[in-house]
Order: sequence, then C-alpha cells, then structure tokens
Amino acid sequence: MKRALAICVASLIPAAAWSADLLDVYRDALANDARYAAARALFDAGQERVIQGRAGLLPVVGASADTKWNDVDSSQFGERRYNSNAYGVQLTQPLFRWQNWVQYKQGELQTALAGVQFGEARQDLILRVSQAYFDVLNAQDVLIAQTQLRTAAAEQLELAKASFEVGTVTITDVHEAQSRFDLAVAQEIAARNDLDVRRHALAQIIGKDPEPLAGLRGSVTLSRPQPDSIMAWASAAEQGAYGVQAQQVSREIAAREVELARAGHYPTVDVVATYGHQSGISSGSSSSSSFAGLGGRTESDAQTVGLQFNLPLFAGGAVSSRTREAAALRVRADADLEEARRNAALAARQAYLGVTSGMAQVRALEAAQVSSTSALEANRLGYEVGVRINIDVLNAQSQLADTLRQLARARYDTLLAQLRLKAAAGTLGEEDVQVINALLAESAMNLPPAQLGPASR
Repeated sequence: MKRALAICVASLIPAAAWSADLLDVYRDALANDARYAAARALFDAGQERVIQGRAGLLPVVGASADTKWNDVDSSQFGERRYNSNAYGVQLTQPLFRWQNWVQYKQGELQTALAGVQFGEARQDLILRVSQAYFDVLNAQDVLIAQTQLRTAAAEQLELAKASFEVGTVTITDVHEAQSRFDLAVAQEIAARNDLDVRRHALAQIIGKDPEPLAGLRGSVTLSRPQPDSIMAWASAAEQGAYGVQAQQVSREIAAREVELARAGHYPTVDVVATYGHQSGISSGSSSSSSFAGLGGRTESDAQTVGLQFNLPLFAGGAVSSRTREAAALRVRADADLEEARRNAALAARQAYLGVTSGMAQVRALEAAQVSSTSALEANRLGYEVGVRINIDVLNAQSQLADTLRQLARARYDTLLAQLRLKAAAGTLGEEDVQVINALLAESAMNLPPAQLGPASR
C-alpha cells in the first residue's frame, strides 16, 4: 500500500521539477553530437592504417586463368582451329623491401595519431557541451534578472503615478519611471530571445531539445588549481597537450617519410613460387582426331621456386627529388611541433589566470552584491521619506541587476576556465565533468512567465 501511494504521489509531481544536469547532457552529446560522431568514424578508419602497413610484409598470393580460341593457318600443317586453356598460382614473399617496412612503421604511427586526435575530439566535446550548458544557465539568469527589474520598474511606475496624483512628485518623475519600465520590457524580450538561441545551440550538440537544466547551487565554493603553479601547468601542457602529442606523432611520420623516399634507391629481394598448368594442341605428329591435320593434344604442369632481385638504377631524378621534398617537410614538422608546444603553454597560462582572476572577480562581485542590495534598500527608504527621487531608486535597481548578471557570468567563466586548464594539459575527462556536476542543484531553475505587456500610461 505504501509503495502504491508513493508511486501515485510521484506521478503527481510535474515533469518540469526534474532537470538534466551537466553529466546527463554530456552523455547525450556523446551519443548524438555530429562532430564527435565524425571524429569517432575517423578514429575507426585510423585503426586500419597499421593493418594496411603490415600487409606489405606478408606474402601476396595471386591466381590467373585463361582460355583461348586459336585459328592458325600454317604452310606446314594447314589451317587449324582449337581451344587452349591455362591456369596458375603465384606466391611472392618479400624478404627485403625497406619501403614496405617503413610503411608498416608509418601505419603504426598513423593509428596512434588517430587515437590522439580522437582524444582531442573528446576533450573538445566536453568544452563545447560545458560552454553551451553554462550559456543557457547564464541566459536564464539574465532573463530572471530582467524580469525582476521589469517588475520593480512597474512597481516604481505605479508609485510615481500615485505620488504625482497627490502632488508629491512632478510629471518628470512619472516620465522617467515610464521610460525605465519600457526599457526593462525591451531588455526582457531580448533576454528571452537570447535564451532561445542558447537552447538551440545546446540542442545542436545533443541532438534534441534540452530538458530544464540544473543550475549552480547558491553556495558554490570555487577551488584554486592544483598544483597551484602557473609554471607547472605550462610545463605539463608542453608535454601532455593533445595538440603537442599529435604534432610529435606527425613529426615521426615525416621522418619516416624521408626513409620511405630514400628507399627508392634500395634493391628488393623476394621469394617467388609459381605453379602453372597448360593444355592445348601439340604441333608434333598428326593424330586421328576428328579435326584433319591436327597434332596431338598436350597438357603440362610447371612449378618454380626462386629468389627475385631488383635494383633500381635510374628514375629520372624522381627519387632524389622526393627525398629532398620529404626532408623539407620534416623540418616543417619540427617547426609545427615547437609552435604546438608554445601554443599549449600559452593556453595553460591563460586558463590558469582565468581561474585565479575569475575567483577574485567572484569574491569582488559577491561583495558588490551585498553593497548594491544595501544601496537599493537605502534608496527606497530615502524615496519614501522624500530625500531621494525616483531616478535614484531606478538606478539602484539597475545596478543590483547588473551586479547579479556579472556575478553569475563570472562563476560560469571560472568553471569553464578550470576545464580549459585541464584540457590544455591533456588531462580533461569525464571525471572532471562529474566534479563540476557536483556543484549543480538537483532541481531545474524556474523561469518567470512572459509578462511583456506595457504599463498603462
């Protein structure tokens, strides 16, 4: 009975009370994001490169067969028409083909490169999902702030009208209040449109309309990076960033390409084994065949096993040219690797400073929130006793709303900077998403209803 009652109560809870958190959205993106699906397909394709390279070291077996209709006109045997058949099998096992060995090692490197690129794509997905998620939350915060500001402006407008009727304020105060209210209405419309855009951007990643999203808890404590050293993070990025890893593998592939081009001068040695069978008409003595003048029908089998040696002597200078080209591209790969290391270190420094300065900004804005709230209360009280005018209250309301927007944005930016710092070092993974996810509330943020009608003048 208790279980049935619990089920009935649960069924009465509106679906909007439940929310999707960052981890839920990330897992939806893993299954539905088109860019990540393309990266996964590219990774699967890259796994075949090592197999293709190894094929050059294994034997090659081929079979052939033919059948011919022969029409021979000979002064010795006269005109003959007959059919001949042949088939054969050939096996070639490379013993020394340096270019095949180099291609095999390149295949291993290209498979490794596919793995690095896929890891980078996974990190990129985490960053894109987190950015889109927090963009939606920030747009919700802005909309709530604008709605509250519009409500406050409407209340202040009604108060100004009532005060004007009793003669305690001038018509200028009423016009100022009306202007602020109209501006708040326009800003609320823009905020709703921006929220729709942000939700569509998130839907593009996860492949469906997002559910109500869990927001940050009110008492979020942001922690400093560990290790708390900008140089340690820059050094880790120079070694572990996926961009650096990809360029390291690319440099090795470029070095192997020089060997591959140079191998065009080297000899090759193969073991070649063949078996062949032929059948046809002999050109020897005549036979009692139904075809007048034909010789005897013959069949033959042949088997051969041997070594085949080939030595390139001259190819018009193409081999030397390709070698010089590959050497130049290897120098370019060295330069690209150095640039990747510098970019990774710069990204790590920027992300580290984004975390530390973001935390300082959050603390400052939290203090500003307290001050702005106190200023608004003081201006309202001053307006009631006649020492403040209507515009002072409206300015204080706008200041508080702007402070709340900046505070929310600073918190989201700091969390994103933490993820970017991990990504710069090549260590960003699902466990980091879980850490951020633990900072989210369990229920969805309730959005204010659309109340966009202008106040009566």
